[in-house]
Amino acid sequence: MSTINPNGKDIIAVSTEFCGQPLKLEVNRVGFRSTASVLVTYGETVVLGTVMVGNRPIQGMDYFPLSIDYEEKFYAAGKISGSRFIKREGRPSDEAILIGRLIDRPIRPLFPKGYRQEVQVVSSVLSMDPNFRPDMVAMIAASTALMLSGTPFDGPVAGVRVGRVDGEFKAFLTPEERAASELDLVVAGVEGGITMVEAGANEVTEELIIEGLAWAHGMIQPAIALQRELAKKVGVAPLEYTLVLPNEEIQKVVDEWTKGKLGEDLQKPYPERNELIGVLRGEFHDAMTEKHGEEYDALKAEYEEAFTMALHKDVRANIIKSGTRPDGRKLTEIRPLSSEVGVLPRTHGSSIFTRGLTQALNIVTLAPLSYAQLVDTMEQSDFERRYMHHYNAPGYTVGEVKRLGSPGRREIGHGYLAERALFAVLPSEEDFPYAIRSVTEIMSQNGSTSMAATCSSCLALMDAGVPLKSPVSGIAMGLMMDGNKPCVLSDIADAEDFAGDMDFKTAGTSKGITALQMDMKVHGLPVDVLADAINQGKEGRAYILKHMLETLDGPRKTMSPYAPRIEKLMVNPEKIGAIIGKGGEMINKITSETGAEVDIKDTGLVTIAAVDAAAIEKAINWIKSLVEEPEVGKIYEGKVVKLMEFGAFINIMPGIDGMCHVSQMDDVRVEKVTDKVKEGDVVKVRLVAIDDRGRLNLSMRPSDLK
Repeated sequence: MSTINPNGKDIIAVSTEFCGQPLKLEVNRVGFRSTASVLVTYGETVVLGTVMVGNRPIQGMDYFPLSIDYEEKFYAAGKISGSRFIKREGRPSDEAILIGRLIDRPIRPLFPKGYRQEVQVVSSVLSMDPNFRPDMVAMIAASTALMLSGTPFDGPVAGVRVGRVDGEFKAFLTPEERAASELDLVVAGVEGGITMVEAGANEVTEELIIEGLAWAHGMIQPAIALQRELAKKVGVAPLEYTLVLPNEEIQKVVDEWTKGKLGEDLQKPYPERNELIGVLRGEFHDAMTEKHGEEYDALKAEYEEAFTMALHKDVRANIIKSGTRPDGRKLTEIRPLSSEVGVLPRTHGSSIFTRGLTQALNIVTLAPLSYAQLVDTMEQSDFERRYMHHYNAPGYTVGEVKRLGSPGRREIGHGYLAERALFAVLPSEEDFPYAIRSVTEIMSQNGSTSMAATCSSCLALMDAGVPLKSPVSGIAMGLMMDGNKPCVLSDIADAEDFAGDMDFKTAGTSKGITALQMDMKVHGLPVDVLADAINQGKEGRAYILKHMLETLDGPRKTMSPYAPRIEKLMVNPEKIGAIIGKGGEMINKITSETGAEVDIKDTGLVTIAAVDAAAIEKAINWIKSLVEEPEVGKIYEGKVVKLMEFGAFINIMPGIDGMCHVSQMDDVRVEKVTDKVKEGDVVKVRLVAIDDRGRLNLSMRPSDLK
């Protein structure tokens, strides 16, 4: 297809079959002033991908200034924000930030080292088909726009979100299929390998994950081929750029100076290794200052970068050649572990989990279900999150001075990964009617704080008495490739992470995986290499889990005395109005007079919460009296409300009266109703029948009250 648009350029479109539906890419239709833009259509989902490239490298920057954002547009789903005060899109939701990270992670490693041009990528959802999530369409839009931008992007990239339906893998699941699936697996990659994996699962086996990776990598190939086809049709002109690379002469000087000072001399446990490196770094800069004099101030940043590169090369060489890690550990060895629970007296649950220099303090707070977080996004309306995990890592945890502020993308991502790791083992709302907030305060960082957060969170949840189905542990794995030979490392620390080719985090129970995250720093890895890391991770998880269970072998049977007690009862949904009352009058009265909090679900689930058990009992009895259905054969204590010649009306429940005929007032004949009762009397009666018109027949006969 090729037509002329008002801007005078040909509109070029290509399409292919992708996971059962047509995938269409269009250029030159919108976004005339951007470096590159593309409209991607899949089903009724339309995503605009745009790229803007800065005119020149940013001077003095020591990292690649790439930003990748995902924009939710409420109009795409035919919605107006449910917020009472804010109707336009503002700060991105946590969900949008997580999807932005999901798109960023497989793309960022595909730019050459030393590229310093400012690049901004935005995927904006313009129309959303509610039958599937739009995130993978947005990933294709971002990758396609980069392919058309002329930047040195070694793509294209594509991804799919995979689930299991009736024992078969499927991409682009419906909401109903996602809810029923035991697996939520995102796989992204290039033509020759996988560059990113993320998963949440219901204790699935490692074998199933590996099988899903291979299936997904095959499924993304049509989307990759289509991007290449479009780029060829457009005839993309490469942009000029200059790589900011270490000066080879400086690197030679540094390598020569460090020769004989690295290797075994630095193979010490942390923090001793870090202290030795600090001393060596100081000696190095002193030597270079003496050699170059005042001129060294202008060169110091380049020498510092070269020194760091020498450290990384030394780490890789020792691991690949001799299997020796920076702190002297074997490839499968895990750093020393220690754990504590119940460390804070007034919180509902708490723990400290320490692995080497990485330490996480976790605090759990329990509350009634009414404290669940209400989520309003483009994809979901009025969705309640009853379990929330939040992650904080201030500057002091890495030995730096940093301003305190709101959590960044990294904090949100790490918190979500730990949240996902525990989600599959949480008790149901019916079994444990609490809102649960778990907060990880990182105390110290030296590799894989997200997995420390997972372990600490699990211990604190058990300390709080949350009846988890199974305990969960997590571990971070690393990888260094020696040609085609992988060296897989268990429990990586910072030095190995910075020098390695992959960062892989896996969490799960003794039965299987609950969460997974893999980020490749090389340009794609085959499934068999990833399989080695996944299987080695299983052993590491089991080792850490054994340690955790030695600290606390399961959820506590009793909760903290400061945690609210919550009781639940199911009522007929048609009776909910009786509990709430006109304008909320009744539920407010129950709350104010008993001191208990009452929460009601549309299903008829009523939860009553209070620290005082007596307050809960009083509220329960009150609610039961409002919703209880009359039961034939049951004895009630009621109040006489009206006298008639033939009998008396007796109120046995709020709003429910029955008739006791004069013939049913005694075992012997009663001449007059007033001989037995008067208005206001409280009497015992048995409900003997409910007739076809719903009228209640009562008896006061002594023989019926036995």
